[in-house]
Amino acid sequence: MTNTPEGPTPESVPAAAPEDTATSPAVESVTPPPPPAALDEGTFAAIREPKGEARLPLGDGTWHQLAPPYVWVQLISGGFFFVLVLAAALVMSLVLGQWWIWIPAGVALVISAITLIITPRQARAVGYQLRRDDLVFRKGILWQRVVAVPYGRMQLVDITHGPLDRGFGIAQLKLVTAAASTGVVIPGLRQSAAEVLRDTLIDVAETRRTGL
Repeated sequence: MTNTPEGPTPESVPAAAPEDTATSPAVESVTPPPPPAALDEGTFAAIREPKGEARLPLGDGTWHQLAPPYVWVQLISGGFFFVLVLAAALVMSLVLGQWWIWIPAGVALVISAITLIITPRQARAVGYQLRRDDLVFRKGILWQRVVAVPYGRMQLVDITHGPLDRGFGIAQLKLVTAAASTGVVIPGLRQSAAEVLRDTLIDVAETRRTGL
């Protein structure tokens, strides 16, 4: 007589563990990594805001600013335009006798001089902030502008710099989105800070688009 193994009894079969939905891993919203310290090295100490009570508030969070060499780049380029207009007006008036040229040239010179004077103040009013879901960019003294760019809508992050920018070690970073009106250009970033910010934004944008 051949002995056959007995089949498992209900008591001997281990009960399947009930699914614990409370402890199952859930997909959490991804927050951007903390801003690297490289973004604040060699920048202005504190962002300036208009003094009027109706100004746009800064809000909470850390505002990152531009590098001081950006002011020199703007002063040099603006000063070159000022001298060029002045030289052209002098040549046309003294050599060619076209004294009417001082009307448009005078307007251009006044506007250029005012721009040069307020350039340092304008540069200190520019800043950007890395928040949970978007990047906020603000600028302006009389005409203020605050733009929030969602990370998931970013399509291109571009770094550009001209010969004068390279001489002072700065660059500008451009954010391109699906809507052209929400595009943002952050000028006056140090070259290393622009590269770090670019890599940070690309990582966060890719994570948001994949839904991880």
